[in-house]
Amino acid sequence: MSFEEYLKNKKINFEAFQSDAPTKYEEMKIIFVQIHPESFTAQKKFLLNNLRRKYPLIDS
Repeated sequence: MSFEEYLKNKKINFEAFQSDAPTKYEEMKIIFVQIHPESFTAQKKFLLNNLRRKYPLIDS
């Protein structure tokens, strides 16, 4: 699973996140590829919730 797919599953608009906060996006992507997605979720749960509110994925 790619980082972009993961963010889509978490209902986060990765394109908006990447363009608005490229440094934070890259930092999180580097961590994501190094650990299991479930571990990433456990470690970043509160951050992911904030990102979901800031960059909601709108289904068309």
